[in-house]
Amino acid sequence: MIGVRPTAKPSIAHGMRLQWEPAQAAHVLLYPEGMVQLNESAGAIMSRCDGVRTVADIVADLERTYSTSGLTDDVHAFVELAVERRWLELRE
Repeated sequence: MIGVRPTAKPSIAHGMRLQWEPAQAAHVLLYPEGMVQLNESAGAIMSRCDGVRTVADIVADLERTYSTSGLTDDVHAFVELAVERRWLELRE
């Protein structure tokens, strides 16, 4: 694992596009070779990865939106996975 800082600003990687796919009722990540269908949690995180918000901002927004707490570890783990798979890029 790479370790994601709370101040990192994740954004959708170059050459990728995130969109809502009504036929699948899910967010999908499109890239030249294909498509990845995201589950609800992954779609919620990815839709907030705009290169402006920090990981800490994304966690706070998700916790507010879903009236919960304790999402930090899950969000960090997903962002790390998405960076490793080259779905996301991190800006400092």
